[in-house]
Amino acid sequence: MKLASHYNKASVIISVSVLLISGLVYYLIINHIARQQLDDNLSEEIAEVINYVNLNHRLPKPVEFDEDQTSFAKTKLTHYNTRFFDAPYANTKEKKVEAGRAVSALINADGENYVVTIIESREDAEYLIQIISAITLVLTAVLLGILIITNRYVLNGLWRPFYRILDQVKWFNVADTNKVAAVETNVDEFKDLGDAVAKMSARVTTEYQGLKAFTENASHEMMTPLAVITSKLDMLIQDETLKPDQFAQITDIYSAASRLSRLNQSLLLLVKIDNNLLQDTEKLNIKKIVLEKAQQFQEMIVNKNIQLDLQLADLEINASRYLIDVLINNLFSNAIRHNKNSGTIKIQLSGNRLQFQNTGDPNPLQKDAIFERFYKGRTSDGTGLGLAIMKNICALYHCEIKYAFSKGMHCFYIDFAKPV
Repeated sequence: MKLASHYNKASVIISVSVLLISGLVYYLIINHIARQQLDDNLSEEIAEVINYVNLNHRLPKPVEFDEDQTSFAKTKLTHYNTRFFDAPYANTKEKKVEAGRAVSALINADGENYVVTIIESREDAEYLIQIISAITLVLTAVLLGILIITNRYVLNGLWRPFYRILDQVKWFNVADTNKVAAVETNVDEFKDLGDAVAKMSARVTTEYQGLKAFTENASHEMMTPLAVITSKLDMLIQDETLKPDQFAQITDIYSAASRLSRLNQSLLLLVKIDNNLLQDTEKLNIKKIVLEKAQQFQEMIVNKNIQLDLQLADLEINASRYLIDVLINNLFSNAIRHNKNSGTIKIQLSGNRLQFQNTGDPNPLQKDAIFERFYKGRTSDGTGLGLAIMKNICALYHCEIKYAFSKGMHCFYIDFAKPV
Protein backbone atom coordinates (compact mmCIF):
# COMPACT_ATOMS: atom_id res chain seq x y z
CA MET A 1 0.00 0.00 0.00
CA LYS A 2 1.33 3.41 -0.97
CA LEU A 3 2.16 6.15 1.53
CA ALA A 4 -0.76 8.33 0.35
CA SER A 5 -3.14 5.38 0.80
CA HIS A 6 -1.86 4.81 4.35
CA TYR A 7 -2.34 8.50 5.13
CA ASN A 8 -5.83 8.61 3.57
CA LYS A 9 -6.84 5.47 5.46
CA ALA A 10 -5.64 6.87 8.78
CA SER A 11 -7.14 10.28 8.02
CA VAL A 12 -10.54 8.81 7.14
CA ILE A 13 -10.61 6.58 10.24
CA ILE A 14 -9.67 9.45 12.53
CA SER A 15 -12.05 11.89 10.81
CA VAL A 16 -14.98 9.47 10.89
CA SER A 17 -14.30 8.62 14.53
CA VAL A 18 -14.08 12.29 15.53
CA LEU A 19 -17.19 13.22 13.53
CA LEU A 20 -19.20 10.29 14.93
CA ILE A 21 -18.18 11.10 18.50
CA SER A 22 -18.89 14.78 17.89
CA GLY A 23 -22.29 13.90 16.37
CA LEU A 24 -23.13 11.72 19.36
CA VAL A 25 -22.13 14.45 21.80
CA TYR A 26 -24.05 17.01 19.72
CA TYR A 27 -27.15 14.78 19.78
CA LEU A 28 -26.93 14.31 23.54
CA ILE A 29 -26.56 18.06 24.06
CA ILE A 30 -29.56 18.86 21.82
CA ASN A 31 -31.61 16.14 23.51
CA HIS A 32 -30.68 17.52 26.93
CA ILE A 33 -31.62 21.06 25.88
CA ALA A 34 -34.97 19.88 24.48
CA ARG A 35 -35.71 17.92 27.66
CA GLN A 36 -34.73 20.89 29.81
CA GLN A 37 -37.07 23.07 27.79
CA LEU A 38 -39.93 20.63 28.36
CA ASP A 39 -39.13 20.50 32.08
CA ASP A 40 -39.22 24.31 32.22
CA ASN A 41 -42.63 24.30 30.49
CA LEU A 42 -43.91 21.66 32.89
CA SER A 43 -42.59 23.67 35.85
CA GLU A 44 -44.62 26.65 34.64
CA GLU A 45 -47.70 24.44 34.18
CA ILE A 46 -47.45 22.97 37.68
CA ALA A 47 -46.91 26.46 39.10
CA GLU A 48 -50.12 27.64 37.38
CA VAL A 49 -52.06 24.71 38.88
CA ILE A 50 -50.73 25.48 42.35
CA ASN A 51 -51.59 29.18 41.97
CA TYR A 52 -55.08 28.28 40.78
CA VAL A 53 -55.68 26.03 43.81
CA ASN A 54 -54.33 28.66 46.21
CA LEU A 55 -56.67 31.29 44.73
CA ASN A 56 -59.81 29.19 44.27
CA HIS A 57 -59.36 26.52 46.96
CA ARG A 58 -60.42 23.85 44.51
CA LEU A 59 -58.94 21.71 41.79
CA PRO A 60 -58.93 23.06 38.22
CA LYS A 61 -60.79 21.23 35.48
CA PRO A 62 -58.57 19.38 32.98
CA VAL A 63 -60.19 21.17 30.06
CA GLU A 64 -58.60 24.40 31.19
CA PHE A 65 -55.17 23.14 29.99
CA ASP A 66 -55.21 22.57 26.22
CA GLU A 67 -52.03 20.66 25.18
CA ASP A 68 -51.46 18.95 28.49
CA GLN A 69 -52.97 15.94 30.14
CA THR A 70 -53.63 16.73 33.79
CA SER A 71 -54.72 14.21 36.40
CA PHE A 72 -55.34 14.42 40.16
CA ALA A 73 -55.09 11.55 42.59
CA LYS A 74 -55.93 11.69 46.29
CA THR A 75 -53.12 10.68 48.54
CA LYS A 76 -52.43 10.31 52.26
CA LEU A 77 -48.89 11.52 51.74
CA THR A 78 -47.99 14.71 53.51
CA HIS A 79 -44.55 15.05 51.94
CA TYR A 80 -43.87 14.53 48.24
CA ASN A 81 -40.92 15.82 46.22
CA THR A 82 -41.72 17.25 42.83
CA ARG A 83 -40.22 14.97 40.15
CA PHE A 84 -39.87 14.93 36.40
CA PHE A 85 -39.99 11.68 34.40
CA ASP A 86 -40.72 10.19 30.97
CA ALA A 87 -44.25 8.95 30.41
CA PRO A 88 -46.47 7.99 27.44
CA TYR A 89 -48.70 10.74 26.05
CA ALA A 90 -52.09 9.66 24.65
CA ASN A 91 -52.86 11.84 21.61
CA THR A 92 -56.65 11.72 21.46
CA LYS A 93 -56.85 13.79 18.27
CA GLU A 94 -54.60 11.46 16.22
CA LYS A 95 -55.50 8.44 18.34
CA LYS A 96 -51.94 7.33 19.01
CA VAL A 97 -49.56 7.12 21.90
CA GLU A 98 -46.52 9.38 21.76
CA ALA A 99 -43.45 9.86 23.89
CA GLY A 100 -44.09 12.38 26.64
CA ARG A 101 -42.53 14.17 29.56
CA ALA A 102 -44.33 14.42 32.92
CA VAL A 103 -44.13 16.23 36.24
CA SER A 104 -45.88 15.35 39.46
CA ALA A 105 -46.28 17.39 42.65
CA LEU A 106 -48.28 17.45 45.90
CA ILE A 107 -51.07 20.05 46.38
CA ASN A 108 -53.75 20.64 48.99
CA ALA A 109 -57.30 21.60 48.04
CA ASP A 110 -60.17 21.88 50.53
CA GLY A 111 -58.09 20.13 53.15
CA GLU A 112 -57.38 17.13 50.94
CA ASN A 113 -53.93 16.17 49.58
CA TYR A 114 -53.65 15.38 45.88
CA VAL A 115 -50.83 14.31 43.60
CA VAL A 116 -51.18 16.31 40.43
CA THR A 117 -49.53 14.88 37.28
CA ILE A 118 -49.09 16.83 34.05
CA ILE A 119 -47.95 15.08 30.86
CA GLU A 120 -46.75 17.00 27.81
CA SER A 121 -46.01 15.49 24.37
CA ARG A 122 -42.35 15.23 23.24
CA GLU A 123 -43.32 14.69 19.61
CA ASP A 124 -42.33 18.16 18.44
CA ALA A 125 -39.05 18.07 20.32
CA GLU A 126 -38.22 14.59 18.99
CA TYR A 127 -38.99 15.70 15.44
CA LEU A 128 -36.73 18.73 15.86
CA ILE A 129 -33.91 16.52 17.17
CA GLN A 130 -34.30 14.18 14.18
CA ILE A 131 -34.13 17.08 11.74
CA ILE A 132 -31.02 18.46 13.44
CA SER A 133 -29.40 14.96 13.48
CA ALA A 134 -30.17 14.39 9.79
CA ILE A 135 -28.68 17.77 8.86
CA THR A 136 -25.62 16.99 10.98
CA LEU A 137 -25.12 13.60 9.28
CA VAL A 138 -25.44 15.13 5.81
CA LEU A 139 -22.96 17.88 6.67
CA THR A 140 -20.61 15.28 8.16
CA ALA A 141 -20.73 13.18 5.00
CA VAL A 142 -20.17 16.24 2.80
CA LEU A 143 -17.24 17.43 4.92
CA LEU A 144 -15.75 13.93 4.94
CA GLY A 145 -16.01 13.70 1.15
CA ILE A 146 -14.40 17.12 0.73
CA LEU A 147 -11.64 16.08 3.15
CA ILE A 148 -10.89 12.86 1.23
CA ILE A 149 -10.85 14.56 -2.18
CA THR A 150 -8.76 17.46 -0.87
CA ASN A 151 -6.28 15.10 0.79
CA ARG A 152 -5.95 13.06 -2.40
CA TYR A 153 -5.09 16.03 -4.61
CA VAL A 154 -3.03 17.89 -2.02
CA LEU A 155 -1.00 14.78 -1.11
CA ASN A 156 -0.43 13.83 -4.75
CA GLY A 157 1.01 17.27 -5.41
CA LEU A 158 2.92 17.41 -2.14
CA TRP A 159 4.55 13.98 -2.55
CA ARG A 160 5.24 14.24 -6.30
CA PRO A 161 8.92 15.22 -5.79
CA PHE A 162 9.40 12.23 -3.47
CA TYR A 163 8.00 9.81 -6.06
CA ARG A 164 10.25 11.32 -8.74
CA ILE A 165 13.25 10.67 -6.48
CA LEU A 166 11.98 7.15 -5.78
CA ASP A 167 11.59 6.41 -9.51
CA GLN A 168 15.16 7.53 -10.15
CA VAL A 169 16.43 5.31 -7.34
CA LYS A 170 14.45 2.33 -8.70
CA TRP A 171 15.96 2.70 -12.16
CA PHE A 172 19.44 3.57 -10.94
CA ASN A 173 22.10 1.21 -12.24
CA VAL A 174 25.61 1.58 -10.97
CA ALA A 175 26.96 0.33 -14.30
CA ASP A 176 25.22 3.13 -16.24
CA THR A 177 26.63 6.61 -16.67
CA ASN A 178 23.26 8.21 -15.91
CA LYS A 179 23.23 9.72 -12.43
CA VAL A 180 20.34 10.54 -10.12
CA ALA A 181 19.44 14.18 -10.72
CA ALA A 182 18.37 16.60 -8.00
CA VAL A 183 14.62 17.32 -7.95
CA GLU A 184 13.22 20.83 -8.07
CA THR A 185 10.86 21.34 -5.12
CA ASN A 186 9.85 23.94 -2.55
CA VAL A 187 9.75 21.36 0.27
CA ASP A 188 13.03 21.54 2.17
CA GLU A 189 12.95 17.90 3.31
CA PHE A 190 12.44 16.58 -0.23
CA LYS A 191 15.12 18.92 -1.53
CA ASP A 192 17.58 17.63 1.08
CA LEU A 193 16.59 14.04 0.26
CA GLY A 194 17.09 14.59 -3.49
CA ASP A 195 20.48 16.23 -2.96
CA ALA A 196 21.60 13.42 -0.63
CA VAL A 197 20.50 10.70 -3.07
CA ALA A 198 22.17 12.50 -6.02
CA LYS A 199 25.45 12.82 -4.11
CA MET A 200 25.30 9.23 -2.92
CA SER A 201 24.61 7.88 -6.43
CA ALA A 202 27.48 9.93 -7.86
CA ARG A 203 29.83 8.63 -5.14
CA VAL A 204 28.71 5.01 -5.64
CA THR A 205 29.11 5.29 -9.42
CA THR A 206 32.60 6.76 -9.07
CA GLU A 207 33.67 4.07 -6.61
CA TYR A 208 32.18 1.36 -8.79
CA GLN A 209 33.95 2.59 -11.90
CA GLY A 210 37.23 2.70 -9.98
CA LEU A 211 36.73 -0.81 -8.61
CA LYS A 212 35.70 -2.11 -12.03
CA ALA A 213 38.76 -0.58 -13.68
CA PHE A 214 41.04 -1.95 -10.96
CA THR A 215 39.55 -5.45 -11.25
CA GLU A 216 39.80 -5.52 -15.02
CA ASN A 217 43.32 -4.09 -15.04
CA ALA A 218 44.52 -6.40 -12.28
CA SER A 219 43.03 -9.43 -14.02
CA HIS A 220 44.49 -8.41 -17.36
CA GLU A 221 47.91 -7.70 -15.89
CA MET A 222 47.91 -11.05 -14.10
CA MET A 223 47.14 -12.97 -17.27
CA THR A 224 50.36 -11.92 -19.03
CA PRO A 225 52.85 -13.09 -16.37
CA LEU A 226 50.77 -16.22 -15.78
CA ALA A 227 50.94 -17.02 -19.49
CA VAL A 228 54.73 -16.48 -19.44
CA ILE A 229 55.10 -18.70 -16.35
CA THR A 230 53.03 -21.54 -17.79
CA SER A 231 54.82 -21.39 -21.15
CA LYS A 232 58.26 -21.46 -19.50
CA LEU A 233 57.19 -24.31 -17.25
CA ASP A 234 55.86 -26.19 -20.25
CA MET A 235 59.27 -25.88 -21.89
CA LEU A 236 61.01 -27.07 -18.71
CA ILE A 237 58.74 -30.09 -18.42
CA GLN A 238 59.81 -31.15 -21.92
CA ASP A 239 63.50 -31.02 -20.93
CA GLU A 240 64.73 -34.64 -20.91
CA THR A 241 67.68 -33.84 -18.64
CA LEU A 242 65.44 -33.18 -15.65
CA LYS A 243 65.78 -35.48 -12.69
CA PRO A 244 62.58 -37.17 -11.44
CA ASP A 245 62.37 -35.01 -8.30
CA GLN A 246 62.89 -31.83 -10.37
CA PHE A 247 60.24 -32.96 -12.84
CA ALA A 248 57.77 -33.55 -9.98
CA GLN A 249 58.42 -30.11 -8.48
CA ILE A 250 58.05 -28.35 -11.84
CA THR A 251 54.83 -30.28 -12.50
CA ASP A 252 53.43 -29.10 -9.15
CA ILE A 253 54.35 -25.50 -9.99
CA TYR A 254 52.75 -25.84 -13.43
CA SER A 255 49.50 -27.19 -11.87
CA ALA A 256 49.41 -24.35 -9.34
CA ALA A 257 50.00 -21.73 -12.06
CA SER A 258 47.26 -23.25 -14.22
CA ARG A 259 44.89 -23.27 -11.29
CA LEU A 260 45.72 -19.62 -10.53
CA SER A 261 44.99 -18.74 -14.16
CA ARG A 262 41.60 -20.50 -14.01
CA LEU A 263 40.85 -18.79 -10.67
CA ASN A 264 41.66 -15.40 -12.17
CA GLN A 265 39.35 -16.01 -15.13
CA SER A 266 36.55 -17.27 -12.87
CA LEU A 267 36.76 -14.26 -10.55
CA LEU A 268 36.70 -11.90 -13.52
CA LEU A 269 33.64 -13.68 -14.89
CA LEU A 270 31.90 -13.43 -11.50
CA VAL A 271 32.55 -9.68 -11.41
CA LYS A 272 31.06 -9.29 -14.89
CA ILE A 273 27.99 -11.35 -13.97
CA ASP A 274 27.43 -9.57 -10.64
CA ASN A 275 27.55 -6.18 -12.37
CA ASN A 276 25.49 -7.28 -15.38
CA LEU A 277 28.23 -6.36 -17.82
CA LEU A 278 27.31 -9.15 -20.27
CA GLN A 279 24.06 -7.75 -21.60
CA ASP A 280 24.07 -9.17 -25.13
CA THR A 281 21.01 -11.43 -25.42
CA GLU A 282 19.60 -13.57 -28.20
CA LYS A 283 17.07 -16.32 -28.65
CA LEU A 284 18.74 -19.62 -27.76
CA ASN A 285 17.62 -23.22 -28.20
CA ILE A 286 18.72 -25.08 -25.05
CA LYS A 287 18.28 -28.50 -26.66
CA LYS A 288 20.63 -27.58 -29.48
CA ILE A 289 23.27 -26.22 -27.07
CA VAL A 290 23.12 -29.34 -24.85
CA LEU A 291 23.64 -31.57 -27.92
CA GLU A 292 26.63 -29.43 -29.01
CA LYS A 293 28.19 -29.67 -25.55
CA ALA A 294 27.58 -33.43 -25.43
CA GLN A 295 29.59 -33.72 -28.63
CA GLN A 296 32.39 -31.54 -27.24
CA PHE A 297 32.64 -33.61 -24.04
CA GLN A 298 32.33 -36.92 -25.90
CA GLU A 299 36.03 -37.80 -25.51
CA MET A 300 35.95 -37.31 -21.72
CA ILE A 301 32.75 -39.35 -21.49
CA VAL A 302 34.27 -42.21 -23.50
CA ASN A 303 37.51 -42.14 -21.47
CA LYS A 304 35.55 -42.81 -18.26
CA ASN A 305 33.21 -45.27 -20.01
CA ILE A 306 30.20 -43.19 -18.90
CA GLN A 307 26.75 -44.00 -20.23
CA LEU A 308 25.03 -40.82 -21.46
CA ASP A 309 21.21 -40.76 -21.54
CA LEU A 310 19.62 -37.75 -23.27
CA GLN A 311 15.91 -36.94 -23.08
CA LEU A 312 15.53 -33.50 -24.58
CA ALA A 313 12.52 -31.43 -25.58
CA ASP A 314 12.72 -28.05 -27.28
CA LEU A 315 13.11 -24.97 -25.08
CA GLU A 316 13.92 -21.45 -26.22
CA ILE A 317 15.06 -18.62 -23.95
CA ASN A 318 16.48 -15.12 -24.35
CA ALA A 319 19.95 -14.90 -22.81
CA SER A 320 23.64 -14.36 -23.45
CA ARG A 321 25.10 -17.23 -25.51
CA TYR A 322 28.40 -16.88 -23.68
CA LEU A 323 26.82 -17.24 -20.22
CA ILE A 324 24.58 -20.15 -21.22
CA ASP A 325 27.65 -21.87 -22.67
CA VAL A 326 29.44 -21.37 -19.35
CA LEU A 327 26.39 -22.69 -17.45
CA ILE A 328 26.00 -25.89 -19.48
CA ASN A 329 29.78 -26.40 -19.70
CA ASN A 330 29.95 -26.39 -15.90
CA LEU A 331 27.02 -28.81 -15.64
CA PHE A 332 28.72 -31.23 -18.03
CA SER A 333 32.14 -30.77 -16.42
CA ASN A 334 30.82 -31.47 -12.90
CA ALA A 335 28.80 -34.48 -14.04
CA ILE A 336 31.90 -35.99 -15.71
CA ARG A 337 34.69 -35.04 -13.27
CA HIS A 338 32.79 -36.14 -10.18
CA ASN A 339 31.44 -39.31 -11.80
CA LYS A 340 32.87 -42.79 -11.41
CA ASN A 341 34.24 -45.00 -14.13
CA SER A 342 31.45 -46.82 -15.99
CA GLY A 343 29.00 -44.39 -14.38
CA THR A 344 25.84 -42.77 -15.75
CA ILE A 345 24.77 -39.28 -16.77
CA LYS A 346 21.09 -38.56 -17.44
CA ILE A 347 20.14 -35.22 -18.98
CA GLN A 348 16.46 -34.31 -19.21
CA LEU A 349 14.93 -31.20 -20.74
CA SER A 350 11.18 -30.99 -20.25
CA GLY A 351 8.94 -27.97 -20.00
CA ASN A 352 11.08 -25.23 -18.46
CA ARG A 353 13.34 -27.59 -16.48
CA LEU A 354 16.86 -28.69 -17.41
CA GLN A 355 18.10 -31.55 -15.22
CA PHE A 356 21.53 -33.21 -14.95
CA GLN A 357 21.81 -36.48 -12.97
CA ASN A 358 25.03 -38.40 -12.45
CA THR A 359 26.47 -41.20 -10.37
CA GLY A 360 29.52 -40.55 -8.22
CA ASP A 361 30.19 -40.07 -4.53
CA PRO A 362 27.72 -42.27 -2.60
CA ASN A 363 27.22 -39.46 -0.08
CA PRO A 364 25.15 -36.32 -0.80
CA LEU A 365 26.71 -32.86 -1.01
CA GLN A 366 26.01 -30.09 1.50
CA LYS A 367 22.93 -28.36 0.07
CA ASP A 368 23.41 -25.19 2.10
CA ALA A 369 27.04 -24.70 1.08
CA ILE A 370 27.63 -26.03 -2.43
CA PHE A 371 26.65 -22.79 -4.16
CA GLU A 372 28.90 -20.65 -1.98
CA ARG A 373 32.14 -19.32 -3.44
CA PHE A 374 35.25 -21.49 -2.98
CA TYR A 375 33.21 -24.51 -1.89
CA LYS A 376 34.93 -27.76 -2.80
CA GLY A 377 33.84 -31.36 -2.58
CA ARG A 378 35.89 -34.01 -0.88
CA THR A 379 37.66 -35.00 -4.12
CA SER A 380 37.57 -31.70 -6.00
CA ASP A 381 40.69 -30.07 -7.40
CA GLY A 382 38.90 -27.14 -9.04
CA THR A 383 38.71 -23.47 -8.09
CA GLY A 384 35.54 -23.82 -6.02
CA LEU A 385 33.79 -21.14 -8.11
CA GLY A 386 31.98 -23.24 -10.72
CA LEU A 387 28.70 -23.67 -8.82
CA ALA A 388 28.79 -20.06 -7.60
CA ILE A 389 29.12 -18.91 -11.22
CA MET A 390 26.18 -21.13 -12.21
CA LYS A 391 24.06 -19.72 -9.36
CA ASN A 392 24.85 -16.12 -10.38
CA ILE A 393 24.05 -16.80 -14.04
CA CYS A 394 20.68 -18.27 -13.03
CA ALA A 395 19.95 -15.31 -10.74
CA LEU A 396 20.76 -12.93 -13.61
CA TYR A 397 18.00 -14.52 -15.71
CA HIS A 398 15.51 -14.87 -12.83
CA CYS A 399 15.71 -18.65 -12.66
CA GLU A 400 16.93 -20.98 -9.93
CA ILE A 401 19.38 -23.85 -9.72
CA LYS A 402 18.88 -26.51 -7.05
CA TYR A 403 20.59 -29.70 -5.92
CA ALA A 404 19.06 -33.01 -4.86
CA PHE A 405 20.37 -36.50 -4.06
CA SER A 406 18.26 -39.60 -4.57
CA LYS A 407 19.05 -43.30 -5.04
CA GLY A 408 22.78 -42.68 -5.42
CA MET A 409 22.28 -39.99 -8.09
CA HIS A 410 23.43 -36.39 -7.75
CA CYS A 411 20.94 -34.08 -9.44
CA PHE A 412 21.27 -30.42 -10.47
CA TYR A 413 18.18 -28.89 -12.04
CA ILE A 414 17.38 -25.45 -13.36
CA ASP A 415 13.86 -24.04 -13.68
CA PHE A 416 14.04 -21.33 -16.31
CA ALA A 417 11.72 -18.38 -15.87
CA LYS A 418 8.70 -17.85 -18.14
CA PRO A 419 9.91 -16.15 -20.21
CA VAL A 420 13.59 -15.74 -19.41
